[in-house]
Amino acid sequence: MKNIEISKIINPVQTFDGAGVKLKRSIGVEPDYFDPFLMLDEFGSENKDDYIGGFPPHPHRGIETVTYMLNGEFEHEDSTGGKGRMSSGDVQWMKTGRGIIHSEMPAMSEGKLHGFQLWINMPAKLKMNKPEYMYINSDQIQIHKDLEKKIKVIAGKFEDAEGPVKGHNVEPVYFDIELEKEKEFNFKLSSTHNSFIYLIEGEIKIGDKNHKKVRNSTLILLTKSEKLKVKGITKSKFLLISGKPIGEPIAKGGPFVMNTKKEILKAIEDYQTGNFVQK
Repeated sequence: MKNIEISKIINPVQTFDGAGVKLKRSIGVEPDYFDPFLMLDEFGSENKDDYIGGFPPHPHRGIETVTYMLNGEFEHEDSTGGKGRMSSGDVQWMKTGRGIIHSEMPAMSEGKLHGFQLWINMPAKLKMNKPEYMYINSDQIQIHKDLEKKIKVIAGKFEDAEGPVKGHNVEPVYFDIELEKEKEFNFKLSSTHNSFIYLIEGEIKIGDKNHKKVRNSTLILLTKSEKLKVKGITKSKFLLISGKPIGEPIAKGGPFVMNTKKEILKAIEDYQTGNFVQK
């Protein structure tokens, strides 16, 4: 079984989204698309001015958004009548399908906010489906814990811990991993999947080949193979995310991702004419 190695190390770009929320974006800038992943943002600050504006009402079509809160609270509201409050450790997995208008606003006026939003593409046959939600409270997430590591399993399976996201078309793996200093995390991935690690804090060594130092808020694209080995140079925390490529052409138009430019123009027209949200 061939070892997985580092394909590319990428430093995220500092940017803003929503009503001035400060964040670090990697996928969506470099790489522009890592099939099936469209975007990865890390948002986080202890300064309320960096997040208080939140993400006022905005539309989506043709994608899935996965929001994972490490610290803080967000309130969600959408055009289907859905409302929810996300707290530390919670996950919101939204399939926007044919169209949804939603807002995500901080339910806090001070303190630390920290989390991630991942966009996953949807295949053409699912893009115009009815929107769906999965709210995952932190106590629904199974955890594997031993003396070397702690793994929160949002999607996929690690030993006896299995994530609540099942039967998904891209067969995702989504782990939040805490690794002790000088200890190893070993895992078998599918050789057909595109996989990456997002290092949140600490320093790690991946695979057997030498690579430059990797520390804190770094996107690490992995080669396609099966045997992943990660060593904690220091005590570290990182996300491991993997998914089966969809392999279809994509057309992007801001919050819309379809297969053709014509479909993007139709989404814009639907939004502008009030025909976006369909019952």
